[in-house]
Amino acid sequence: MNARAGKENVREAGSAAMRPSRQINIILRKTESDGGAAAQASGSYADGAGALKALPQNGPWAEWQRELERMVGLENVKELVYEIYALLQVTQLRHEAGLQAHSHVYHMIFKGNPGTGKTTVARLLARLFQGMGLLAKGHLVEVERADLVGEYIGHTAQKTRDLVKKALGGVLFVDEAYSLARGGEKDFGKEAIDTLVKAMEDYKNQFVLILAGYTLEIEGFLLTNPGLPSRFPIQMEFPDYSVDQLIQIAEGMAKDRDYALLPQTLFKLRELLVQEKAESIYHFSNARYVRNVIERAIRYQAVRLLSQYPSGSPGKQELMSLRPEDVRGL
Repeated sequence: MNARAGKENVREAGSAAMRPSRQINIILRKTESDGGAAAQASGSYADGAGALKALPQNGPWAEWQRELERMVGLENVKELVYEIYALLQVTQLRHEAGLQAHSHVYHMIFKGNPGTGKTTVARLLARLFQGMGLLAKGHLVEVERADLVGEYIGHTAQKTRDLVKKALGGVLFVDEAYSLARGGEKDFGKEAIDTLVKAMEDYKNQFVLILAGYTLEIEGFLLTNPGLPSRFPIQMEFPDYSVDQLIQIAEGMAKDRDYALLPQTLFKLRELLVQEKAESIYHFSNARYVRNVIERAIRYQAVRLLSQYPSGSPGKQELMSLRPEDVRGL
């Protein structure tokens, strides 16, 4: 895609922190969000997005737009999603008008720290591509190195091909993709990369591949294979959230669970976030950290209420209220 190419190549420092391996998740058109999109939208869009706001407010796009607007921050990402939708729509109109409608490549790179909404946006894009007729199913297959790399010669290629086949009609999301290139020449990770590249050619326009991870690591990974960058024409940068945005996300998470953060609780949470961001500058997990703090606060509140009201209900208001003593760091 060639629209606003400058915005697609913004670079920001990332982190080398790693997360524990998880099992494969195959998500069929789910709308629940990950830690990066759990509150109301923060306000205005990025400069230049005004024309994109004028896109149709009815039909399938309205649902995607509402989901985007519920996400905090990520204005550059929201604008690029609008651009993708506009390109798909206009390409369809050109085809109907008998004009040339070239097939575009939608494989992407997602760059940013954990908890910044990468998986949420990938799910939304999968549904958008399905709704616009680009993909048949609109599901998301989320994998990482352990899911792709085998233990002996030939095992990796087979595992990777099997996952690609599961992703046909949808999106294959490879988290921490740079880890595939970390093992040296004899590591099977390179075989996984080669198999993915071949699948992009063999199953052209049948699935979308998204490689995700920390900014610096992903950029270094792309340099290991000169042919990789041109295969991923769309690059999205997911910046860290500000403290104000994290507070907004926390309030949204609490509200979704029928809890409320009292003013003094918000003050303590703000202090905690400022300290944590300063101490974890290279591996702060953003909305994921906030989610863990909120879930821990809910557990502490439960213990506190049972202690304070051993023989009766504390009442609806108290059951909803998260107090400062419930909020603690991880």
